[in-house]
Amino acid sequence: MSMILMYITNNIEQAEAAQSSGIDRIFVDLEKRGKRERQSGFGSYHISDHLMSDVRKIKRVIGKSKLLVRINPISASSGTEIEEVISDGAEIIMLPMAKTINEIERFISLVDSRAVTNILLETKEACMAIDDILRLQGIDEIHIGLNDLHLSFGMKFLFEPLSNGCLDELSRKITGRGIRFGFGGIGRIGEGLLPAHLILAEHYRLRSEMVILSRSFRYGDIATCENPSLDLAAEVSKIRDYEKVLSKWSLSRFEENRINVKKYVEEISGKINRKDRSKE
Repeated sequence: MSMILMYITNNIEQAEAAQSSGIDRIFVDLEKRGKRERQSGFGSYHISDHLMSDVRKIKRVIGKSKLLVRINPISASSGTEIEEVISDGAEIIMLPMAKTINEIERFISLVDSRAVTNILLETKEACMAIDDILRLQGIDEIHIGLNDLHLSFGMKFLFEPLSNGCLDELSRKITGRGIRFGFGGIGRIGEGLLPAHLILAEHYRLRSEMVILSRSFRYGDIATCENPSLDLAAEVSKIRDYEKVLSKWSLSRFEENRINVKKYVEEISGKINRKDRSKE
Protein backbone atom coordinates (compact mmCIF):
# COMPACT_ATOMS: atom_id res chain seq x y z
CA MET A 1 0.00 0.00 0.00
CA SER A 2 1.14 3.56 -0.70
CA MET A 3 -0.34 6.46 1.21
CA ILE A 4 -2.41 9.01 -0.67
CA LEU A 5 -0.43 12.21 -0.12
CA MET A 6 -2.33 15.52 -0.07
CA TYR A 7 -0.67 18.90 -0.62
CA ILE A 8 -2.43 22.14 0.33
CA THR A 9 -1.77 25.01 -2.05
CA ASN A 10 -3.41 27.61 -4.27
CA ASN A 11 -0.11 28.35 -6.00
CA ILE A 12 0.12 27.17 -9.61
CA GLU A 13 3.87 26.49 -9.57
CA GLN A 14 3.64 24.55 -6.31
CA ALA A 15 0.69 22.53 -7.62
CA GLU A 16 2.62 21.61 -10.77
CA ALA A 17 5.71 20.69 -8.76
CA ALA A 18 3.64 18.62 -6.32
CA GLN A 19 2.09 16.69 -9.19
CA SER A 20 5.52 16.12 -10.77
CA SER A 21 6.81 14.91 -7.40
CA GLY A 22 4.20 12.16 -7.25
CA ILE A 23 1.79 13.80 -4.80
CA ASP A 24 -1.64 12.30 -5.30
CA ARG A 25 -3.98 15.17 -4.44
CA ILE A 26 -3.80 18.93 -4.62
CA PHE A 27 -5.89 20.41 -1.79
CA VAL A 28 -7.61 23.78 -2.15
CA ASP A 29 -8.83 24.94 1.24
CA LEU A 30 -11.88 27.23 1.24
CA GLU A 31 -12.77 26.69 4.91
CA LYS A 32 -12.93 29.96 6.84
CA ARG A 33 -16.29 30.09 8.62
CA GLY A 34 -15.86 29.69 12.40
CA LYS A 35 -12.19 28.70 12.26
CA ARG A 36 -10.82 31.89 13.76
CA GLU A 37 -13.10 31.63 16.80
CA ARG A 38 -12.41 27.99 17.64
CA GLN A 39 -8.64 27.97 17.05
CA SER A 40 -7.58 31.45 18.10
CA GLY A 41 -4.86 31.32 20.74
CA PHE A 42 -3.41 27.98 19.62
CA GLY A 43 -0.07 27.52 17.91
CA SER A 44 -1.65 25.52 15.06
CA TYR A 45 -4.06 28.35 14.27
CA HIS A 46 -4.14 29.09 10.52
CA ILE A 47 -6.78 30.64 8.29
CA SER A 48 -6.49 29.74 4.62
CA ASP A 49 -6.25 32.56 2.10
CA HIS A 50 -7.59 30.35 -0.71
CA LEU A 51 -10.42 31.69 -2.85
CA MET A 52 -13.17 30.08 -4.90
CA SER A 53 -11.36 31.25 -8.05
CA ASP A 54 -8.38 29.08 -7.03
CA VAL A 55 -10.37 25.89 -7.66
CA ARG A 56 -10.59 26.48 -11.38
CA LYS A 57 -7.07 27.93 -11.52
CA ILE A 58 -5.51 24.82 -9.96
CA LYS A 59 -7.70 22.43 -11.93
CA ARG A 60 -6.33 23.87 -15.17
CA VAL A 61 -2.73 22.91 -14.33
CA ILE A 62 -3.15 19.39 -12.92
CA GLY A 63 -4.19 16.19 -14.58
CA LYS A 64 -2.58 13.20 -12.92
CA SER A 65 -3.13 14.51 -9.39
CA LYS A 66 -6.71 14.75 -8.16
CA LEU A 67 -8.24 18.02 -6.98
CA LEU A 68 -9.64 18.02 -3.45
CA VAL A 69 -11.57 21.04 -2.15
CA ARG A 70 -12.44 21.62 1.49
CA ILE A 71 -15.59 23.70 1.70
CA ASN A 72 -17.05 25.55 4.68
CA PRO A 73 -19.18 23.81 7.31
CA ILE A 74 -22.79 23.16 6.34
CA SER A 75 -24.90 26.32 6.19
CA ALA A 76 -27.65 27.93 4.16
CA SER A 77 -25.08 28.74 1.45
CA SER A 78 -23.66 25.21 1.13
CA GLY A 79 -25.74 24.34 -1.91
CA THR A 80 -24.34 27.26 -3.88
CA GLU A 81 -20.79 26.59 -2.70
CA ILE A 82 -20.93 22.90 -3.63
CA GLU A 83 -22.40 23.64 -7.07
CA GLU A 84 -19.61 26.09 -7.77
CA VAL A 85 -16.71 23.85 -6.70
CA ILE A 86 -18.11 20.95 -8.73
CA SER A 87 -18.55 23.21 -11.76
CA ASP A 88 -14.96 24.40 -11.36
CA GLY A 89 -13.54 20.86 -11.31
CA ALA A 90 -13.44 19.53 -7.74
CA GLU A 91 -13.08 15.75 -7.80
CA ILE A 92 -13.15 15.23 -4.03
CA ILE A 93 -15.12 17.50 -1.67
CA MET A 94 -14.29 17.57 2.03
CA LEU A 95 -16.88 18.61 4.62
CA PRO A 96 -15.38 20.05 7.83
CA MET A 97 -16.81 20.40 11.35
CA ALA A 98 -19.85 18.16 10.94
CA LYS A 99 -21.57 17.48 14.26
CA THR A 100 -24.88 15.88 13.32
CA ILE A 101 -26.21 13.14 11.08
CA ASN A 102 -28.45 15.71 9.37
CA GLU A 103 -25.47 17.84 8.35
CA ILE A 104 -23.73 14.89 6.75
CA GLU A 105 -26.90 13.68 5.04
CA ARG A 106 -27.45 17.14 3.57
CA PHE A 107 -23.86 17.25 2.30
CA ILE A 108 -24.20 13.85 0.64
CA SER A 109 -27.48 14.93 -0.95
CA LEU A 110 -26.03 18.20 -2.27
CA VAL A 111 -23.00 16.48 -3.81
CA ASP A 112 -25.36 13.89 -5.33
CA SER A 113 -22.62 11.45 -6.45
CA ARG A 114 -20.94 14.08 -8.65
CA ALA A 115 -17.72 14.03 -6.63
CA VAL A 116 -16.07 11.86 -4.01
CA THR A 117 -17.46 12.72 -0.56
CA ASN A 118 -14.90 13.09 2.22
CA ILE A 119 -16.14 13.69 5.77
CA LEU A 120 -13.64 15.47 8.01
CA LEU A 121 -14.21 13.84 11.38
CA GLU A 122 -12.98 16.46 13.86
CA THR A 123 -15.64 17.07 16.51
CA LYS A 124 -16.50 15.29 19.74
CA GLU A 125 -20.13 15.14 18.62
CA ALA A 126 -19.29 13.32 15.39
CA CYS A 127 -17.03 10.86 17.20
CA MET A 128 -19.80 10.05 19.66
CA ALA A 129 -22.18 9.46 16.74
CA ILE A 130 -19.72 7.47 14.61
CA ASP A 131 -21.82 4.29 14.56
CA ASP A 132 -24.81 6.16 13.16
CA ILE A 133 -22.65 8.11 10.73
CA LEU A 134 -21.17 4.91 9.33
CA ARG A 135 -24.66 3.59 8.57
CA LEU A 136 -25.24 6.43 6.10
CA GLN A 137 -25.06 5.66 2.41
CA GLY A 138 -22.89 7.92 0.27
CA ILE A 139 -19.79 8.45 2.41
CA ASP A 140 -16.80 7.64 0.23
CA GLU A 141 -13.99 8.65 2.59
CA ILE A 142 -13.34 9.89 6.12
CA HIS A 143 -10.39 11.98 7.24
CA ILE A 144 -9.83 12.38 10.98
CA GLY A 145 -8.70 15.93 11.70
CA LEU A 146 -6.46 15.84 14.76
CA ASN A 147 -6.18 19.59 15.21
CA ASP A 148 -9.83 20.41 15.87
CA LEU A 149 -10.49 16.96 17.32
CA HIS A 150 -8.02 17.33 20.18
CA LEU A 151 -9.43 20.81 20.90
CA SER A 152 -12.98 19.47 20.86
CA PHE A 153 -12.07 16.89 23.52
CA GLY A 154 -10.10 19.40 25.60
CA MET A 155 -6.77 17.67 25.02
CA LYS A 156 -3.47 19.51 25.24
CA PHE A 157 -1.47 18.01 22.37
CA LEU A 158 -2.37 17.41 18.75
CA PHE A 159 -1.46 13.71 18.75
CA GLU A 160 -3.17 12.66 21.98
CA PRO A 161 -6.02 10.99 20.02
CA LEU A 162 -3.36 8.81 18.42
CA SER A 163 -1.90 7.65 21.73
CA ASN A 164 -4.98 7.28 23.93
CA GLY A 165 -6.84 4.68 21.84
CA CYS A 166 -9.27 7.10 20.19
CA LEU A 167 -7.90 6.52 16.69
CA ASP A 168 -7.65 2.78 17.25
CA GLU A 169 -11.38 2.62 17.95
CA LEU A 170 -12.31 4.90 15.05
CA SER A 171 -10.06 2.98 12.68
CA ARG A 172 -11.59 -0.34 13.67
CA LYS A 173 -15.11 0.94 13.03
CA ILE A 174 -14.38 2.82 9.80
CA THR A 175 -12.34 0.09 8.14
CA GLY A 176 -14.91 -2.42 9.33
CA ARG A 177 -17.42 -0.66 7.06
CA GLY A 178 -14.98 -0.78 4.14
CA ILE A 179 -14.56 3.01 4.03
CA ARG A 180 -11.21 4.53 3.11
CA PHE A 181 -9.84 6.80 5.82
CA GLY A 182 -6.85 8.86 6.81
CA PHE A 183 -5.85 11.11 9.65
CA GLY A 184 -3.92 14.25 10.43
CA GLY A 185 -0.85 15.57 8.73
CA ILE A 186 2.78 14.60 8.56
CA GLY A 187 6.03 16.54 8.46
CA ARG A 188 9.20 15.68 6.59
CA ILE A 189 10.96 12.43 7.43
CA GLY A 190 13.53 13.08 10.16
CA GLU A 191 11.69 16.10 11.53
CA GLY A 192 8.84 16.96 13.89
CA LEU A 193 8.15 17.25 17.61
CA LEU A 194 6.67 13.77 17.22
CA PRO A 195 9.01 12.36 14.54
CA ALA A 196 7.38 11.86 11.16
CA HIS A 197 8.62 8.29 10.72
CA LEU A 198 6.83 7.25 13.93
CA ILE A 199 3.59 8.81 12.72
CA LEU A 200 3.86 7.17 9.31
CA ALA A 201 4.24 3.77 10.96
CA GLU A 202 1.04 4.41 12.91
CA HIS A 203 -0.77 5.09 9.64
CA TYR A 204 0.27 1.65 8.46
CA ARG A 205 -0.68 -0.03 11.74
CA LEU A 206 -4.13 1.56 11.72
CA ARG A 207 -4.70 0.89 8.00
CA SER A 208 -4.92 4.60 7.23
CA GLU A 209 -4.64 5.38 3.53
CA MET A 210 -4.38 9.19 3.42
CA VAL A 211 -2.32 11.95 5.01
CA ILE A 212 -1.94 15.70 4.52
CA LEU A 213 1.59 16.98 4.00
CA SER A 214 2.34 19.72 6.53
CA ARG A 215 3.54 23.25 5.82
CA SER A 216 7.12 21.96 6.18
CA PHE A 217 6.74 20.76 2.57
CA ARG A 218 5.96 24.27 1.34
CA TYR A 219 8.62 26.02 -0.70
CA GLY A 220 9.10 29.17 -2.77
CA ASP A 221 10.81 32.52 -2.51
CA ILE A 222 12.14 33.71 0.81
CA ALA A 223 9.45 36.39 1.17
CA THR A 224 6.46 34.07 0.88
CA CYS A 225 7.38 30.52 1.92
CA GLU A 226 9.23 28.75 4.70
CA ASN A 227 11.65 26.65 2.62
CA PRO A 228 13.02 28.49 -0.44
CA SER A 229 15.49 25.70 -1.34
CA LEU A 230 13.32 22.68 -0.55
CA ASP A 231 13.57 19.72 -2.95
CA LEU A 232 9.97 18.56 -2.86
CA ALA A 233 10.53 15.48 -5.03
CA ALA A 234 13.33 14.33 -2.74
CA GLU A 235 11.17 14.76 0.36
CA VAL A 236 8.34 12.76 -1.22
CA SER A 237 10.85 10.05 -2.16
CA LYS A 238 11.90 9.79 1.50
CA ILE A 239 8.30 9.04 2.42
CA ARG A 240 7.94 6.45 -0.32
CA ASP A 241 11.23 4.81 0.66
CA TYR A 242 10.15 4.55 4.28
CA GLU A 243 6.84 3.08 3.18
CA LYS A 244 8.80 0.26 1.55
CA VAL A 245 10.47 -0.37 4.90
CA LEU A 246 7.13 -0.36 6.71
CA SER A 247 5.63 -2.83 4.25
CA LYS A 248 8.04 -5.44 5.61
CA TRP A 249 7.40 -4.84 9.32
CA SER A 250 5.93 -7.53 11.55
CA LEU A 251 2.95 -6.96 13.84
CA SER A 252 5.31 -6.94 16.82
CA ARG A 253 7.39 -4.17 15.24
CA PHE A 254 4.28 -2.03 14.76
CA GLU A 255 3.33 -2.65 18.37
CA GLU A 256 6.78 -1.50 19.50
CA ASN A 257 6.28 1.68 17.49
CA ARG A 258 2.83 2.23 19.01
CA ILE A 259 4.30 2.03 22.51
CA ASN A 260 7.09 4.41 21.49
CA VAL A 261 4.57 6.92 20.11
CA LYS A 262 2.55 6.72 23.32
CA LYS A 263 5.66 7.52 25.38
CA TYR A 264 6.54 10.47 23.15
CA VAL A 265 3.02 11.90 23.34
CA GLU A 266 2.79 11.46 27.12
CA GLU A 267 6.12 13.25 27.58
CA ILE A 268 5.08 16.15 25.34
CA SER A 269 1.63 16.42 26.93
CA GLY A 270 3.24 16.38 30.38
CA LYS A 271 5.53 19.27 29.45
CA ILE A 272 2.56 21.27 28.14
CA ASN A 273 0.59 20.62 31.33
CA ARG A 274 3.52 21.67 33.52
CA LYS A 275 3.98 24.82 31.48
CA ASP A 276 0.27 25.66 31.78
CA ARG A 277 0.35 25.14 35.55
CA SER A 278 3.36 27.43 35.89
CA LYS A 279 1.32 30.25 34.34
CA GLU A 280 -1.51 29.94 36.90
